[in-house]
Amino acid sequence: MTLRLVREKDIEKCDPSFAQEVKDKSQANLERCYQCIACSSGCPVAYQMDYAPHQILRMTQLGLKDRVLDSTTIWLCASCETCATRCPNEIEIVRVMDALRHISLREGRTAQTSLPVFHSAFLGGVRSFGRVHELLMIIRYMLVSGSIFKLKDLVRDAVLGIKMFLRGKMPILPHRVRGTTEIKRIFQKSGEKG
Repeated sequence: MTLRLVREKDIEKCDPSFAQEVKDKSQANLERCYQCIACSSGCPVAYQMDYAPHQILRMTQLGLKDRVLDSTTIWLCASCETCATRCPNEIEIVRVMDALRHISLREGRTAQTSLPVFHSAFLGGVRSFGRVHELLMIIRYMLVSGSIFKLKDLVRDAVLGIKMFLRGKMPILPHRVRGTTEIKRIFQKSGEKG
């Protein structure tokens, strides 16, 4: 399975410094991965990914920067840490995915998917309120992604939103948690834009 990841045309596009950049940014030991597939077999969202987590690790090791950063996998990772828990070599795969998202954002490689917009809307809510407020996150996402202008989707989403509100699943006003100052400080130290 891994052998098919490298095509002849990809050999020319290998960036040997990419693996080191990811390793430095994530502080994860990428070289320990021997493709046992434990991370991918336990991943609850692997079925939606274009490349499984073990494939992302291998492509990163090989310096296939374009394929890794243009994949949707790095944005679909739920950061649940199931992969890291299952890894026999204790590779912090979630840190690798975080590093790849940061590099992708820095290089502006987000045009092929709206997942970074969702990522930003999610983090914006956490930064502001200490937790996600679904209604504001949805509105921010729809405005930035442009999906608010797609009438068919807007009507469908509004119907679903009303049902959720009536069942008490989507409050109108956000709830703040204690320690929002500390949360904002974490965002500042990490350099994350919310």
